[in-house]
Amino acid sequence: MAKEKEPKKEIVEKLLDQIDFHGLSQEEVLGKDGLIKTLTKRVLERALESEMDHHLGYEKHSNSGDRSGDSRNGYSSKKVIAENREVEIRVPRDRNGSFEPAVVGKYQKRTPLFNDQIISLYARGMTVREIKTHLEEI
Repeated sequence: MAKEKEPKKEIVEKLLDQIDFHGLSQEEVLGKDGLIKTLTKRVLERALESEMDHHLGYEKHSNSGDRSGDSRNGYSSKKVIAENREVEIRVPRDRNGSFEPAVVGKYQKRTPLFNDQIISLYARGMTVREIKTHLEEI
């Protein structure tokens, strides 16, 4: 019998159990370069790497990709707004330029949750200027 995947909640709990939160300040968790921002960056980059593996059909550093016609071609940096904070991520590239990431699409500057929050504020009657002021305060 194949081992079933653990529910997401259990995986997240296991990860959080490995972090020692004792003595961490609010700034270290939520600050400009805090834990939340770092985790967001790493999760997005890991997801993009996984998408590239799937796109090319082989994992990074694998010999399977030799002479395959397409291969990795470095990274480009991109600033993305996620959860009201700007995160700079490294997006993998391929030689043919055919990689179309889904997690953070080409030309996408905001994650879907952030877009939904802005649409929600607009739907509640806030003006664009009020939304901008609100985001700057946050």
